[in-house]
Amino acid sequence: MPSTIYDVTTWTIPSSPDTTAFTDIGAIINSIIADIKINQPSQASKPGAVVYIPPGDYSLKTRVVVDISYLQIKGSGHGFTSSSIRYNAGSTATWHEVWPGGSRIRVENTDGNAEAFLINRGGSPRLSSIEFLDFCLDGVSFTPNQNSYLNGKIGIRSTSDTDSLRITGMGMVYLQRGIVITGADALSVTNNFIAECGSCIELVGSGQACVVNDNLIGAGPLGFSIFAENHFGLLISGNNVFPRGKSMVHLKACTNSTVTANRLHNFYPGMIVLEAACANNLVASNHFLRQRESFPPFHGVSNGWDDLYGLVHVNGSGNTVVSNHFSFDVPPSSITPSGATPTIVLVKSGANNYIATNHTIANAAVKTVVLDGSTTNTKVLDCGTNGEFNPLAGATFGFRATP
Repeated sequence: MPSTIYDVTTWTIPSSPDTTAFTDIGAIINSIIADIKINQPSQASKPGAVVYIPPGDYSLKTRVVVDISYLQIKGSGHGFTSSSIRYNAGSTATWHEVWPGGSRIRVENTDGNAEAFLINRGGSPRLSSIEFLDFCLDGVSFTPNQNSYLNGKIGIRSTSDTDSLRITGMGMVYLQRGIVITGADALSVTNNFIAECGSCIELVGSGQACVVNDNLIGAGPLGFSIFAENHFGLLISGNNVFPRGKSMVHLKACTNSTVTANRLHNFYPGMIVLEAACANNLVASNHFLRQRESFPPFHGVSNGWDDLYGLVHVNGSGNTVVSNHFSFDVPPSSITPSGATPTIVLVKSGANNYIATNHTIANAAVKTVVLDGSTTNTKVLDCGTNGEFNPLAGATFGFRATP
């Protein structure tokens, strides 16, 4: 069998010998995938292959379509550096470097497609064991407004069901959407640096037994840092999520999932949102820091929710929110609506939710737990004083004030 390790810098497309990885790495990788199919045609012997991207700057003009299993696409460094700081800094003439580095792919997409990498294959079985490791996807620009987070570009998108897809050690910057995965089973998104993207991680459609762990993440004000819908058994842990996503962790109709030990910092309410019929989820031991926007280009920008929405917003039943630390540090003049008492945890709907042993430090008066009048049998223990607890008329609950 021919070699199963391909170096993009030495591969030649037979029908287009003038195309190189530096002029169109997308066309090169598509050609490599075609060669893998030619050399591994049988059902019995398909070990897959490695596509290696050495450090360097590569233009991607043609979308890569991944339609084989057991494929590893890897570089030698995620190369992340802040593009927002560069674009807003003025002169960079004295800087040591100004662009992302490592194994850097410039997502230019002159073929009319949005994605740098599209995972898609019909039929059975589903695609399995595809890996993206240690390279940078750089959307280059949000022209004409570098603070808009809008350019239509997507880093990695899967539109087919997958098993054991792994995205590790990647750098993603200045993409409208970083990762968009449909129908994931045992997905691992781990140890990536995904920031200054409109949305960072979106797990859509449905999924089960996936992990989003130990990432550095920062989205735009209208996008999601981490979003998942219809997921069962999702584990979100150990992430450092920084401003300024619309929400930090947003679960929609997810069940039996866990959000633990994350550090969450934002300029907006709605830092963790459980939307629709979320059930039996655990939100525990996270550190929340809510402050006012500090970067002048984003002064006056909001995510559309006011301070009555809650830092944690809960819909659904049987959810547990325990042992979290909340730091609320917003000048009274910046609280919305004007004169309102901010909410830390809002239980908006559902039955048998459990809110306990959460600790709040605030520079202003707050309501640590608010219960909508439609909620039933909520247990609220040791989360604040009697005056900091606000059950609206109609709510049924058990309550124990912090001693």
